[in-house]
Amino acid sequence: MAYDNALEALADPTRRRVFERLRAGPSPVGHLARGLPVSRPAVSQHLKVLKEAGLVSEVQDGTRRIYRIDPQGLGALRAWLDQFWENALDAFKAEAEQSHKDEDK
Repeated sequence: MAYDNALEALADPTRRRVFERLRAGPSPVGHLARGLPVSRPAVSQHLKVLKEAGLVSEVQDGTRRIYRIDPQGLGALRAWLDQFWENALDAFKAEAEQSHKDEDK
């Protein structure tokens, strides 16, 4: 279950903050570490966990590695979350239809 690893990786608040920073676009580790209360090597370790969970990918750019959100890994997590959304929408639809029928009586 790919989403299981993603949820476990995002359970860490610092890792979540690093991941959220990638929402703005691809970035090197030095930029991601700026302003965080952890060292740059610690951010690298968090990125490694996010990468192993399939949430982040990296490309080499000279001596730097540029990290970005991996849409495929995020897609697995989203598909898992969407099943709950679909249930909520189905329940809302049923309730709206029942209310409409009650008003017609």
